Amino acid sequence: MSTAPVRLRTKASWLVNQAATVAHRLTLRSGARRYHYGILAALDEGGPSSQAALSRRTGIDRSDVVAVINELADAGHVDRSPDPADGRRNLISLTDDGVRQLNQLESLVSDTQDVFLAPLDRAEREQLTGLLARLVEHHAG
Repeated sequence: MSTAPVRLRTKASWLVNQAATVAHRLTLRSGARRYHYGILAALDEGGPSSQAALSRRTGIDRSDVVAVINELADAGHVDRSPDPADGRRNLISLTDDGVRQLNQLESLVSDTQDVFLAPLDRAEREQLTGLLARLVEHHAG
Protein backbone atom coordinates (compact mmCIF):
# COMPACT_ATOMS: atom_id res chain seq x y z
CA MET A 1 0.00 0.00 0.00
CA SER A 2 2.92 2.38 0.57
CA THR A 3 3.23 2.78 -3.21
CA ALA A 4 -0.31 4.10 -3.44
CA PRO A 5 -0.56 7.84 -4.05
CA VAL A 6 -0.72 9.97 -0.91
CA ARG A 7 -4.07 11.29 -2.07
CA LEU A 8 -5.46 7.78 -1.75
CA ARG A 9 -3.64 6.88 1.48
CA THR A 10 -5.23 9.89 3.18
CA LYS A 11 -8.82 9.03 2.24
CA ALA A 12 -10.73 7.00 4.82
CA SER A 13 -13.07 5.55 2.18
CA TRP A 14 -10.13 4.20 0.16
CA LEU A 15 -8.45 2.80 3.28
CA VAL A 16 -11.67 1.10 4.45
CA ASN A 17 -12.05 -0.49 1.02
CA GLN A 18 -8.45 -1.73 1.08
CA ALA A 19 -8.91 -3.11 4.60
CA ALA A 20 -12.15 -4.82 3.56
CA THR A 21 -10.35 -6.47 0.66
CA VAL A 22 -7.68 -7.83 3.01
CA ALA A 23 -10.33 -9.02 5.50
CA HIS A 24 -12.25 -10.75 2.72
CA ARG A 25 -9.12 -12.58 1.51
CA LEU A 26 -8.28 -13.70 5.04
CA THR A 27 -11.83 -14.94 5.55
CA LEU A 28 -11.72 -16.94 2.33
CA ARG A 29 -8.37 -18.47 3.29
CA SER A 30 -9.77 -19.54 6.66
CA GLY A 31 -12.51 -21.54 4.96
CA ALA A 32 -15.27 -19.46 6.54
CA ARG A 33 -18.14 -18.46 4.29
CA ARG A 34 -19.10 -14.97 5.41
CA TYR A 35 -22.64 -15.11 4.03
CA HIS A 36 -23.19 -18.47 5.74
CA TYR A 37 -21.87 -17.02 8.97
CA GLY A 38 -24.09 -13.94 8.65
CA ILE A 39 -27.28 -15.89 8.00
CA LEU A 40 -26.62 -18.46 10.72
CA ALA A 41 -25.73 -15.70 13.22
CA ALA A 42 -28.91 -13.77 12.36
CA LEU A 43 -31.05 -16.87 12.86
CA ASP A 44 -29.31 -17.73 16.13
CA GLU A 45 -29.83 -14.22 17.46
CA GLY A 46 -33.29 -13.46 16.07
CA GLY A 47 -34.97 -16.82 15.64
CA PRO A 48 -36.88 -18.02 12.57
CA SER A 49 -37.10 -15.36 9.88
CA SER A 50 -38.25 -14.83 6.33
CA GLN A 51 -35.65 -14.57 3.59
CA ALA A 52 -36.53 -10.88 3.15
CA ALA A 53 -36.00 -10.20 6.86
CA LEU A 54 -32.66 -12.03 6.76
CA SER A 55 -31.61 -9.90 3.81
CA ARG A 56 -32.46 -6.70 5.69
CA ARG A 57 -30.77 -7.81 8.93
CA THR A 58 -27.54 -8.99 7.33
CA GLY A 59 -27.22 -6.51 4.48
CA ILE A 60 -26.97 -9.40 2.02
CA ASP A 61 -28.77 -8.89 -1.29
CA ARG A 62 -32.05 -10.86 -1.52
CA SER A 63 -30.93 -12.89 -4.53
CA ASP A 64 -27.75 -13.89 -2.66
CA VAL A 65 -29.80 -14.79 0.44
CA VAL A 66 -31.82 -17.24 -1.64
CA ALA A 67 -28.65 -18.97 -2.86
CA VAL A 68 -27.15 -19.06 0.64
CA ILE A 69 -30.37 -20.46 2.14
CA ASN A 70 -30.37 -23.17 -0.55
CA GLU A 71 -26.77 -24.10 0.33
CA LEU A 72 -27.48 -24.08 4.06
CA ALA A 73 -30.67 -26.13 3.62
CA ASP A 74 -28.85 -28.68 1.42
CA ALA A 75 -26.22 -29.02 4.17
CA GLY A 76 -28.89 -29.49 6.85
CA HIS A 77 -28.02 -26.25 8.67
CA VAL A 78 -31.43 -24.60 8.22
CA ASP A 79 -35.02 -25.68 7.72
CA ARG A 80 -37.69 -24.01 5.62
CA SER A 81 -41.29 -24.14 6.74
CA PRO A 82 -44.42 -22.27 5.67
CA ASP A 83 -45.01 -19.08 7.64
CA PRO A 84 -48.29 -19.56 9.54
CA ALA A 85 -48.94 -15.81 9.30
CA ASP A 86 -48.37 -15.68 5.52
CA GLY A 87 -48.53 -18.88 3.50
CA ARG A 88 -46.80 -17.18 0.56
CA ARG A 89 -43.46 -17.12 2.32
CA ASN A 90 -41.22 -19.50 4.20
CA LEU A 91 -39.70 -19.14 7.61
CA ILE A 92 -36.06 -20.14 7.84
CA SER A 93 -34.92 -21.66 11.11
CA LEU A 94 -31.65 -22.92 12.49
CA THR A 95 -31.17 -26.67 12.97
CA ASP A 96 -28.98 -28.34 15.58
CA ASP A 97 -26.44 -28.97 12.81
CA GLY A 98 -26.68 -25.28 11.96
CA VAL A 99 -25.82 -24.33 15.55
CA ARG A 100 -22.76 -26.59 15.38
CA GLN A 101 -21.76 -25.06 12.03
CA LEU A 102 -22.19 -21.56 13.43
CA ASN A 103 -19.91 -22.42 16.35
CA GLN A 104 -17.25 -23.72 13.94
CA LEU A 105 -17.56 -20.61 11.79
CA GLU A 106 -17.40 -18.42 14.90
CA SER A 107 -14.04 -19.95 15.75
CA LEU A 108 -12.73 -19.39 12.20
CA VAL A 109 -14.01 -15.82 12.10
CA SER A 110 -12.51 -15.03 15.52
CA ASP A 111 -9.14 -16.39 14.38
CA THR A 112 -9.39 -14.32 11.20
CA GLN A 113 -10.15 -11.19 13.25
CA ASP A 114 -6.98 -11.79 15.25
CA VAL A 115 -4.90 -12.05 12.08
CA PHE A 116 -6.57 -9.04 10.46
CA LEU A 117 -6.21 -6.82 13.51
CA ALA A 118 -2.75 -8.11 14.54
CA PRO A 119 -1.01 -4.71 14.38
CA LEU A 120 -3.51 -3.21 16.85
CA ASP A 121 -3.64 -3.65 20.61
CA ARG A 122 -6.90 -4.53 22.36
CA ALA A 123 -7.94 -0.93 22.97
CA GLU A 124 -7.24 0.04 19.35
CA ARG A 125 -9.23 -2.96 18.11
CA GLU A 126 -12.20 -1.93 20.22
CA GLN A 127 -11.88 1.68 19.10
CA LEU A 128 -11.68 0.76 15.41
CA THR A 129 -14.64 -1.60 15.68
CA GLY A 130 -16.66 1.03 17.51
CA LEU A 131 -15.87 3.72 14.94
CA LEU A 132 -16.72 1.45 12.03
CA ALA A 133 -19.97 0.43 13.72
CA ARG A 134 -20.89 4.12 14.11
CA LEU A 135 -20.23 4.77 10.43
CA VAL A 136 -22.27 1.78 9.33
CA GLU A 137 -25.13 2.65 11.66
CA HIS A 138 -25.14 6.27 10.53
CA HIS A 139 -25.38 5.31 6.86
CA ALA A 140 -27.79 2.37 7.31
CA GLY A 141 -31.20 2.67 5.88
